[in-house]
Amino acid sequence: MSGVRVLVGTRKGAFILTSDERREQWDVSGPHFAGWEIYHLKGSPVNPDRIYASQSSGWFGQIIQRSDDGGETWETAGNEFHYEGDPGTHQWYDGTQHPWEFTRVWHLEPSLSDPDTVYAGVEDAALFRSTDGGQNWHEFPGLRAAKGHLWQPGAGGMCLHTILLDPDNKDRIFVAISAAGTFRTDDGGQSWLPVNRGLSIENELPDSDADVGHCVHNIAMHPSRPNTLFMQKHWDVMRSDDAGDLWTEVSGNLPSDFGFPIAVHAHEPETIYVVPIKSDSEHYPPEGKLRVYRSRSGGNEWEALTNGLPQENCYVNVLRDAMSIDRLESCGIYFGTTGGQVYASADSGDTWAPIVRDLPAVTSVEVQTLA
Repeated sequence: MSGVRVLVGTRKGAFILTSDERREQWDVSGPHFAGWEIYHLKGSPVNPDRIYASQSSGWFGQIIQRSDDGGETWETAGNEFHYEGDPGTHQWYDGTQHPWEFTRVWHLEPSLSDPDTVYAGVEDAALFRSTDGGQNWHEFPGLRAAKGHLWQPGAGGMCLHTILLDPDNKDRIFVAISAAGTFRTDDGGQSWLPVNRGLSIENELPDSDADVGHCVHNIAMHPSRPNTLFMQKHWDVMRSDDAGDLWTEVSGNLPSDFGFPIAVHAHEPETIYVVPIKSDSEHYPPEGKLRVYRSRSGGNEWEALTNGLPQENCYVNVLRDAMSIDRLESCGIYFGTTGGQVYASADSGDTWAPIVRDLPAVTSVEVQTLA
């Protein structure tokens, strides 16, 4: 019988939730790394028992942890993240130049073909790769060559928070950076191209059509159509059907087009999910109603999914890495909140139930579909 393993990062430790394919009863393991901020956990699609975790502390710095038994035990991997050469400077909040400084790992993306290869998106924004299970890390400096001196932090810092690996082309990778935009490599990471045409931030950039400087919150793709990308931007939900060369807005009838996560149904590449938040200053659901919105048409036409979610006095947020999809036949959707709840739907979002409550604020949710 197949099942699922849900990896949950929080502000005060990691939790692992497991269930069979019915997804009705859940076992909860944790907290692992109690008291530490866990920005992200993700398992290898090649070897599901290989899990990587990013552990961070203002006192003790950054630690990469690795498990080879599905999260039962952990060992410290390598934690040396050094920029190649002289990284120079990037823009600061006030427009002045600021030295490049490593702070933490925001996102870990294991290879689609090798359990020992894993990518790390870090702050200050850069992409690193390890080919030995996380022991040693090497930067792709060509990314910073894509006008990195013009990149500027978003409200949460200048972070590379999203990494998408093209399943059909091992040399193509997409990344998203706050607040620089989306970038693509077609040569395995040696050179990078800003792919932000069609994005605009009126009254926020001197040039509203600039090719860098856009605050992209998240991007997603369906593995069967890697040229089609969906984006949750600081404002606007967007899509591209040409690998990011051109973006068009698909916010449609959403109550707010501000939010953080975006995800694609496992078996329906035109079905996408977002969680609208009231505004960039009020990070909670419009009207205090927690609603996931689903589009079955690739955007523009959206329906509110509310069955099982609180519809009054709810003022939580859902962060960019806190939504994930399983690959079971009846597709499961999962998301975590800053209020410490993890909600799950075993029927593509039609109905929801909390599978755990009262955790610390949830920073990330990733799901593994187990044979």
